[in-house]
Amino acid sequence: MIIKTIKELDAQLAPYRNEGKTIGFVPTMGFLHEGHLSLIRRAKAENDIVVVSDFVNPTQFAPNEDFESYPRDIVRDEELATSAGADFIFHPSVSEIYPEGSSTFVEVEGDITKVLCGESRPSHFKGVTTVVAILFNIVKANKAYFGQKDAQQVAVLLQMVRDLHMNIELVVCPIIREEDGLAMSSRNTYLSDEARKQSVVLNQSLLLAEGVFNNGENSTNKLIKIIADKINEMPLAEIDYVSIYDYPSLKVITKINQQALAAVAVKFGNTRLIDNIILKRI
Repeated sequence: MIIKTIKELDAQLAPYRNEGKTIGFVPTMGFLHEGHLSLIRRAKAENDIVVVSDFVNPTQFAPNEDFESYPRDIVRDEELATSAGADFIFHPSVSEIYPEGSSTFVEVEGDITKVLCGESRPSHFKGVTTVVAILFNIVKANKAYFGQKDAQQVAVLLQMVRDLHMNIELVVCPIIREEDGLAMSSRNTYLSDEARKQSVVLNQSLLLAEGVFNNGENSTNKLIKIIADKINEMPLAEIDYVSIYDYPSLKVITKINQQALAAVAVKFGNTRLIDNIILKRI
């Protein structure tokens, strides 16, 4: 069922809340793929009711980014979400989320939002934390589900939930990949045939670094070079960043002692893709 207003969603969920039913929430920007559906299925397995938001959030896009062209298909999304177990699809207008005159933002400060995607997209996480805080207030779920593909987003949201004492549990789920290893993303549809072939290098480079790490290498500089050299074998690949940070703090490290995030952002033409892997001593 598609619901477009906060008032209607609240009316639909009130009886379940009154009965003590648990609500799982999967925030998305729509154009659903198997990665989203895996989150919905997990939410359905762990909760009585599942709400999926389908909202392309303008505040996390910079002026020169792809807000207007971001793929949208609510009819398709409803069918896919329902088949995966969603009970309600919350599909609000921009004015429903940001009423006229809105001027309040939620922002996590510090290194955690300034590195990786935060460095090249300085306004991005302010938009993410603001909209997620709004959606948490609207849905009032027990658990919210996010994919590890957006590892920095996960770290930032965990910080926000902790700092603001939000009464919700964040459940982080594994990256879902295509058969050739490319992390699933709505932006994959933008890739040309040749770029799509070359894009598999992202996962390949991370797995290569993981293998070297598992064999005892813990220098972040050496591992970063291994990843970058592999990506640069592809002529269409233009590296935005290849980085390794402590995780989830995202603090700078030169050696991996416990757990770290190896993350990449690479452009293929006009399409920017991200991927990551957690490096952890067993």
